[in-house]
Amino acid sequence: MKHIAAYLLCVLGGNASPSQGDVEKVLSSAGVEADGDKLSKLMSELEGKNIEEIISAGSEKLASVPSGGAVAAAGGASGGGAAAAEEEKKEESEEESDDDMGFSLFD
Repeated sequence: MKHIAAYLLCVLGGNASPSQGDVEKVLSSAGVEADGDKLSKLMSELEGKNIEEIISAGSEKLASVPSGGAVAAAGGASGGGAAAAEEEKKEESEEESDDDMGFSLFD
């Protein structure tokens, strides 16, 4: 991820086709050491390609991924959280009623 982020920072800075040295310079300025093998692989994968087209294609692929299940799961979790909160309140009130019994275990 750090290599991709540095590459994208170079592109945002106006360098449409950053070199491996450019990416290494960005990483070193942040105090991060570049992994030569991973960076070389990234650079070979991106060579001759437009990063904006790659991002656009990736967004189209992500749009086709179904995500309806996450919404239903989140809705169910919030409903369960309310029930758990009510149960905790009941337990607290029962514990409090134990204090009113007139004696203590440590007397």
